[in-house]
Amino acid sequence: MKHLGYRSARPSSRCARWPEGDESREGHVVAAASRVARGRRKRLEMDAVEVTAAREGSPSPQDAPLQPQDLARAQLLVSVAVALLVLLASCLLIWIFVRTRKSSRRAVLLVGLCDSGKTLLFVRLLTGNFRNTQTSITDSSALYRVNNDKRTNVTLIDLPGHESLRLQFLDRFKAAARAIVFVVDSVAFQREMKDVAEFLYQLLIDNVVLKNAPPLLIACNKQDVTMAKSSKLIQQQLERELNTLRVTLSAAPSTLESTGSGSASQLGKKGKEFDFSQLPMKVEFIECSARGGKGEEGSADMEDLEKWLGKIA
Repeated sequence: MKHLGYRSARPSSRCARWPEGDESREGHVVAAASRVARGRRKRLEMDAVEVTAAREGSPSPQDAPLQPQDLARAQLLVSVAVALLVLLASCLLIWIFVRTRKSSRRAVLLVGLCDSGKTLLFVRLLTGNFRNTQTSITDSSALYRVNNDKRTNVTLIDLPGHESLRLQFLDRFKAAARAIVFVVDSVAFQREMKDVAEFLYQLLIDNVVLKNAPPLLIACNKQDVTMAKSSKLIQQQLERELNTLRVTLSAAPSTLESTGSGSASQLGKKGKEFDFSQLPMKVEFIECSARGGKGEEGSADMEDLEKWLGKIA
């Protein structure tokens, strides 16, 4: 028997076709279009979320959270970086502070006993000429340009060497001292050794001098004279005399230690023979001659002194 012109309402499994008819086909198309529209809308929403996350700096939904070990490592790196920055900043501040303090001290003090040649050294350094000098009763100061360089200069201050004046003037200028030149008469040293050692002792135990620790130069002057003692011999005898003076004063303190204001009671290292390397400042010895080998007409022998001034300026 033949079928009467209608088909089954369910498509076969092979072709999966819907029954013919306008309404069925239109419904199928509408449903498919709706599904496509929903898929596109969902993708657009996901893209919008990713764009917003990228703009705001927040992780996108696909980004996985940091693992605990990664978070700990990041925190450690940040801590180390902060500690290094703090350390560098502290070192920079300390360096600036030290440089500022040092640059504020521009005076070079010329000290020593009477007739040691301080004033003639002062005049020779400034003018290069010889001049007859007298015992000073006050200080003299002038700007000294190192190697004739206008940008590098120090203030030379010649202090009186008389016993009643030298400590008074030293107290006045010691805080501004960038360096100290202690002038010794190499010809009269054997006779004046105790006086030289006592003045040097008072200088070296001063609290301000010890705190600032300016470089100290022992200038063994008048080397143009045949009987002048060498700088090496003067250093050795000064160390022995200062050690004897230290032992004597530590056993029976006298007015020598209290003469200068703000003096310490110990010179060098306790229990050891004194030598200049025990001091906080650098001590150097040189030989020089302010008068020169040919007297008034000759040029002074101060090359080592000028080099030292250039080094500390």
